[in-house]
Formats: sequence, C-alpha cells, structure tokens
Amino acid sequence: MKISVIGLGYLGAVHAASMAQLGHSVVGVDIDPRKVAALAAGRSPFYEPGLDELLAEVGATGRLTVSTDPAAVAGAQVHFVCVGTPQADDSNAADLTYVDAAVRGLLPRLAPGDLVVGKSTVPVGTAERLAGMVAAAQPEAALAWNPEFLREGFAVKDTLHPDRIVYGVPDGAAGERAVAQLDEVYAAPLAEHTPRIVADYPTAELVKVAANSFLATKISFINAMAELCEVAGADVTLLADAIGYDARIGRRFLNAGLGFGGGCLPKDIRAFMARAGELGADPAVAFLAEVDDINNRRRARMVELATEVLGGSVAGKRIAVLGASFKPDSDDVRDSPALEVAARLGAAGATVTVTDPRAIENARARHPELHYEPDLDVTVTCADAVLVLTEWREFRELDPERVGRLVAGRVVLDGRNALDRTAWQAAGWTYRALGRR
Repeated sequence: MKISVIGLGYLGAVHAASMAQLGHSVVGVDIDPRKVAALAAGRSPFYEPGLDELLAEVGATGRLTVSTDPAAVAGAQVHFVCVGTPQADDSNAADLTYVDAAVRGLLPRLAPGDLVVGKSTVPVGTAERLAGMVAAAQPEAALAWNPEFLREGFAVKDTLHPDRIVYGVPDGAAGERAVAQLDEVYAAPLAEHTPRIVADYPTAELVKVAANSFLATKISFINAMAELCEVAGADVTLLADAIGYDARIGRRFLNAGLGFGGGCLPKDIRAFMARAGELGADPAVAFLAEVDDINNRRRARMVELATEVLGGSVAGKRIAVLGASFKPDSDDVRDSPALEVAARLGAAGATVTVTDPRAIENARARHPELHYEPDLDVTVTCADAVLVLTEWREFRELDPERVGRLVAGRVVLDGRNALDRTAWQAAGWTYRALGRR
C-alpha cells in the first residue's frame, strides 16, 4: 500500500520506518526541517535503539521518503496521524492543536476510499469529532483510531511485533472497509497471530490512557509502600518480591524508586483526569491525582535523602548524578525525575555534575545551569556522593571498588534500587535507597 505518516517525531518516525520495513511505500511529512533532513540522510533525530539500522535498511529499498511539503501525501491510501498531544499550558488537558492541524491539512487531499488513521493519544470523543470533519470534506473517506503502545527503548520491536493491535472504527460498511484496509497494513504482524481488537471510537481512545493509568498506578503503589517502609524500618524490595509471587499482582514494575516520567505517563494521566471532569466522571479517576502526587513526592524525597546523608546540607558538596534521561535506552529528558533531582540539588547549593550515555545535550538544553560530563570517571572524581538516578546498564554494573578509588566520599544513593547493595557495602560504601533501611 501507499501510506503517509503525518508527524515524524518519536511515534511517527518509528512508525514510518517500520511500515516501510513491512513492505509498504511510505511518505513521511513534518514541518520541522531538522527532523526531515536527518531522516532523509538515514539518521534518527533522536536516540532509539535499532532505529538507525532500520532506517538504513529501508533507505536502501527506496520505500521511505520524507518531506516538509503537505502535498506529498497525495496518492496515499492510508494516512497515519502521529503528531504530539502535549499537556496544555494552562491546564491538565491535552493540547490537540497539532492533531487538529494535521487532519485539517489532509482534508483537501483526501480521495474517495482513503482512510485517515489516528495514532496520537487523545481524549475520548476526539475521534468522533474528527470523523465529522473527514466526512464533510470527503464523504467517501473514513477515519479510524489505532492507538500506539510503544515503549521507549523498544519502539522498533513494539511496532514490527506488537503485543496487540486495536482498531477503533465507525459502524457499518465504512467500518468494515476500514478494518480491511488496516488488516492489509498490518498483514505481517497479524500473520504472527498478534491479537487484534476491533472496537468503537471511544473504546479505542480509552485503551491507551487506561493502560498508562494502570501502569502509573502500579508504579506509584510500590512507591507509596516505600514511604511506609522507610518509617516502619522495612525493606520495600523484599516486600515487592513477596507480593510479586502472587500471580494476580506480578513482580514487573514493582521496583520502588524515583518513579515515572517521560512524555507519556505524566501528561496522559493528567489529561485523563481532565477529560473525565469534562464528562462529569471525576470520581471515577480521582485516585489518579494521588498517583501523580506520590510520583512527584519521590523526587523531593531523594533530595531529602541526599541532604540527610551529607550532614544536613548539600551546599558546597560535590554530587555526581548518574543519569539524565527519564529511563535507560533513551535520550528523552521530558519530565525526567533524574534531571529534576539534579536541578533541585543544584538550586540548594550543591556542585552537581551529570553524566548520561545519550541524553546530555537534551538535558543541557533544559537545565543549562548544571555541569555535564560525558566521561563517567571524570564525573565521579572527588564527589562527596554518587546518585544513581537512571538505571542504565553501565551504571548498574559499576565496580564499587574501582569507583571508590575516585570519589572523595564513599556515599551512594540508589534512586532506582538497581545496584547490588551487598557488593557496595562490602566495598565500604554508605548505601541508601528509597524504601530501604
């Protein structure tokens, strides 16, 4: 099929390259010339494992082209809308400016039989409104909603080999045609027996935000238990191990620490609450306000813990912060807990040096007042305390004895409960972590 992808950010770039890998002819469009130039040269404009290799593969086939010209979508049969839905400046609601603009830009170029497919995470009710716009412009075109479930660090795999595919389609013949077109788009993963769910618009819109809200709740639950463990003298890691054996609960995402960040979970649960309020269903998701609050309290608690272990004040202390991205295998620093903790410590008078395998430049753009160092050994040299705030593998596997020879004081704060506490203590380190004695 000939496919267009509107928006070449994190979602769109991965989707466009993956669709080309699946054999489709793809044109990607974005208003940012920097992104377009990078992709045209076969380079990802952001760090995502495996994406550069995928771009090189599809580039050799000629099946992927990119452009800043909206007219480039002409002739495509399926148009994927993959633009961002950031949090609005003046509320918790999602800002739909980019989604609306992308769809309006498509309208004059739609042909009979075309399918517009939304992948962006939007408030429930958005698809119905956009479907009306599509029908008014081209009665023989249709709109479907096909939510994305990408995990940063695994986005290529999640697109080529998804764990489920959801279609939100209209009733009747238009919906049947939309399902047939999407089945053709996703023929390869469907042949691998990927579960496919065909639903109405509202259900498809709610799937992503419901999944993110559940995940955020699970993460905040174990962090709430960490708060209780700290005052009770218990160990949250052992607690998580114990309850994780219950098959109804499971152990995944029960690692207490700094909590979640990034461009999805925080803004998605806030937008979910905002939309529920607009629909008069506030009580149904009121618990998400506490989920959000617990998550934010973890950052403040890490600053308090650093202050405590450094004698009551961080002023004038040299602190090495390992990690700037919100999670490993990503250069994304949006709402990064690690970077916020570093900034708070700097504001409190500490001399903070941040290192990260991929995210230094993005972090510098957000917090230029901090010092950044790509070399890990230089970062920790003469540090009074080392804070591990993003669980990159190279940080998890550090040799505590070797690092100990570089620092001024053997004090480590494990913000992700990712280190081997026994090994670090055996090397003479004072070890502290959230939720552990």
